[in-house]
Amino acid sequence: MKKKFGKVAVLMGGNSAERDISLQTGQAILAALLRQNVEAIGIDTAHQFITELTETPYDRVFIALHGRGGEDGTVQGLLEQLGIPYTGSGVLGSALAMDKFRTKDLWQGKGLPTPISTLVTPKSNFNQIAKQLVLPIMIKPALEGSSVGMTKVNQIDELADAVSTAAQFNCEVMAEHYIKGVEYTAAILHNTALPLIRLETPRDFYDFTAKYSESSTSYICPVALPHAQEKALQELAMQAFLSIGASGWGRVDFITDETGQPWLIEVNTVPGMTDHSLVPMAAKVAGINFDELVLRILATA
Repeated sequence: MKKKFGKVAVLMGGNSAERDISLQTGQAILAALLRQNVEAIGIDTAHQFITELTETPYDRVFIALHGRGGEDGTVQGLLEQLGIPYTGSGVLGSALAMDKFRTKDLWQGKGLPTPISTLVTPKSNFNQIAKQLVLPIMIKPALEGSSVGMTKVNQIDELADAVSTAAQFNCEVMAEHYIKGVEYTAAILHNTALPLIRLETPRDFYDFTAKYSESSTSYICPVALPHAQEKALQELAMQAFLSIGASGWGRVDFITDETGQPWLIEVNTVPGMTDHSLVPMAAKVAGINFDELVLRILATA
């Protein structure tokens, strides 16, 4: 099986706001491949990686890039033109998932539950935004991941600063009604939803610090929900994932409110694979260790 993969390039790093996390993900994946005697080489796409891909014959590419310039369809399009098989979603699924606002537009069109949202600018009528969405409101860059640039707004007079913070990331800014409830994530592998993970943090929301450096964040898996309820949530996550053209592997994040109603938040087409990452946690509960998980993802290329 390992020989059939041939020579594998692991693309990581890049120039996005999630560069450091991508390097951690890429190094973990590279180490797992080397442990299993797969011929793999790590490539930081912040440098002249196109020359490397065109001058060296690679049989497959494992995409470990997070954020714009790697998770948004651009690298996927390049690899399509070069004729090199790659892991994860194609151009359409990658590009759409990266755009949180338009992902939500599509979900709404298909009748899938997602919090009401709108695009905002520093010149928006914040009183009107607050009336439309109802406080509290989440402000976030539409094209960033890892909760980068996100702010929870509780008062109208906090909106301007929150929008300015998100606008620093040079993309559209979206405002979304905040759902109070329980946060879950569903890892997707080979068109199957792995066991759900419940996220608990003492912080105001599951922000960048809670994700990557806060020791008080708790991850509960198995989630101890009734079987029928967990299965229904997994099916919703799978439907949300496939509806935007995503494929291979990924992660769907959602929140259930105080009535138990689920609300879809976003899709990650290249989830993290660090020591704080969620897909490996879910895979472990499903009986798949990290090295085997990496091979199974590579097999989707």
